[in-house]
Amino acid sequence: MNPDKRREIFTRFRAANPHPATELEYKTPFELLVAVILSAQATDVSVNTSTRHLFPVANTPQKILDLGEAKLREYVQRIGLYQTKSKHIIQMCRLLLERHHGQVPQTREELEALPGVGRKTANVILNTAFGQPVIAVDTHIFRVANRIGLAPGKDVLEVENKLLKFVPDEFRHDAHHWLILHGRYVCKARKPKCGACIINDLCEYKLKSR
Repeated sequence: MNPDKRREIFTRFRAANPHPATELEYKTPFELLVAVILSAQATDVSVNTSTRHLFPVANTPQKILDLGEAKLREYVQRIGLYQTKSKHIIQMCRLLLERHHGQVPQTREELEALPGVGRKTANVILNTAFGQPVIAVDTHIFRVANRIGLAPGKDVLEVENKLLKFVPDEFRHDAHHWLILHGRYVCKARKPKCGACIINDLCEYKLKSR
């Protein structure tokens, strides 16, 4: 895919959705961090349903520690892998208090040192909470980048590196949200809605549907 085509793709995304945002509900970087940890292999809808009850009760590291792991599990038990995630969140809260005065750090290295936080989660926090022009690659973005020819790669890190290289600077901050929303609602895994796609004529997918 050539640079002009890539630029046009993001120009159209921006025209259709000038201010894209995560569908996870949060008010602080800490709330976002908890929500993103919970969202692994789960839907944003299920996470929001749980955090609407959790955050009014406990939305800081100390409050979640005071809540305790057993009680935390009760709030998030409808989310996949909730037991492991609850354990990680409790451990994460403890480390935030011990190492960062209860504040969410703003570097990838410090974020990835927290339990339950991998590269993708760190990138989401850096981008969405702190405005850094990084791109978190999840299953939706990995699929879209490969399928349409935007930034093909054999693994998520290769796709991430190619996106950082190929996406024009002016679009880089919002690229993550545009691509994830496109993958979630239009360029779906099993049955992409090619007929309703605003970049259909730019896409290099060879098996387009109508």
